[in-house]
Amino acid sequence: MAAGGSYSIVEYFGGDGGYRCGYCKHETGNFSHGMWSHNMTVQDYQDLIDRGWRRSGKYVYKPVMDKTCCPQYTIRCHALNFHPSKTHKKTLKKVNRFLSKGEMPVERHDEGREGEPMVSAHEEGVHPPPQDPLEADHSDVQDISTSPDTDTTNSSAPTPAREDAAPAPEEKTPNVTPKPGKGADPSRPLGRKAKDIRKERRLQKEQQKQPEAKSSSVDPSPSKSSSNQPKSLEEFITESLPNDPLHRLEVRLVRSNPPSPQFKASFDASYQVYKLYQMVIHKDPPDKPTESQFKRFLCDSPLEAETAPDGPDVGYGSFHQQYWLDGRIVAVGVLDILPSCVSSVYFYYHPDFSSLSLGTYSALREIAFTRQLQKQSPKLAYYYLGFYVHSCPKMRYKGQYRPSDLLCPETYTWVSIERCIPRLEISAYSRLNENAHEGDACALKELGRVLVLHRRTVMPYVAYARKRKGSNDEKEVEQYASLVGQTCAERILLYRA
Repeated sequence: MAAGGSYSIVEYFGGDGGYRCGYCKHETGNFSHGMWSHNMTVQDYQDLIDRGWRRSGKYVYKPVMDKTCCPQYTIRCHALNFHPSKTHKKTLKKVNRFLSKGEMPVERHDEGREGEPMVSAHEEGVHPPPQDPLEADHSDVQDISTSPDTDTTNSSAPTPAREDAAPAPEEKTPNVTPKPGKGADPSRPLGRKAKDIRKERRLQKEQQKQPEAKSSSVDPSPSKSSSNQPKSLEEFITESLPNDPLHRLEVRLVRSNPPSPQFKASFDASYQVYKLYQMVIHKDPPDKPTESQFKRFLCDSPLEAETAPDGPDVGYGSFHQQYWLDGRIVAVGVLDILPSCVSSVYFYYHPDFSSLSLGTYSALREIAFTRQLQKQSPKLAYYYLGFYVHSCPKMRYKGQYRPSDLLCPETYTWVSIERCIPRLEISAYSRLNENAHEGDACALKELGRVLVLHRRTVMPYVAYARKRKGSNDEKEVEQYASLVGQTCAERILLYRA
């Protein structure tokens, strides 16, 4: 249960049938378990993605890893320790040359994010429930009662800290927001080359003339570095940008659920970019990327908007990070901000800018954004890139954002990708944890403690089973609970008709 008193509510769909794979295009090789989430707290979703689940709209799915044709491993990047590779630096310089001088590369080159299918199995095989079990307006969420048999002492407790949780940073730097579009942060210590000193002085004078940056803008704050340290990601992002660039890029964060006024005002422009992207980059027919499809998969979200005393200023939940070039949207990153991470859901851009490698550029900006949020919320230290699919060469680009870990599909512990690659070269599916004696710490132990929602009443499964003598859903409930784990099963409400 969330701090505000609301529950996550799901309907489980199972996952026996095979569907078309978005990676290898096998017609029936994609197997996944799925559930429709009517409501989801950010902590419950954080715990679910740490067990291999992922959302597409309100549909939450988990690949059947040892059965599906292209096993999909959850991947996370350690944002605080990330250093851009040579390829990443080239991409940042390419974008900055375009912004500064208008140089547009002739070749189309992008390692990342274009191979990502937008939807999971549910587009072709599973559809949303015909009606919300708590009515369309969710008015009954506050009206549900708790059965006397329900013990909520454990179900509402936060998840214990894991051993692989984010380490506390050695030193917390002040969160200074630079003025938008004006290059490096003038609060950085002066030093190094004389031309850098002159540039920073010019920036400082120019920025004194500018109004304060808007809170909705997302501008990387360059990390302080000494002369013997390599440049930070933030410094590369703002490097070489003159005071008066030919093009101005602004990155805005707008809440998509519930939709903010800024999200509503830019909805149509954002949708038009998405439609062009799907038709040109993914070769969708014009009638496929409809407005309703766009809303269903990239705007609708089960995640509640939540805030916490130790959380980021923008709060938790679902957002669109919009890239505005000279006053128009050219790209959008769909993000979830969760207690321990920024989770990338999808990214799309205007095809006219495909040669700028915006997929790679946006991932680097999102890592920088994660680092920015971590200054406000120390435990928010990871950037989740979704699924890593080693058997699909186009999807291996996610492994280039290092240091990074893959989630073991059997123990749900994190393993550095360097240790995983040799195993995945041998077999598409692998138990990544090398400790043969380690198991799932949140494995299902007590089926009777699984929480269900029946006739607007919250009760443990053991009480529900007594009321519903002769019910034949025990195997289904057991499968669901084993997939979400004991901790989540005691917090999330499984809807029973």
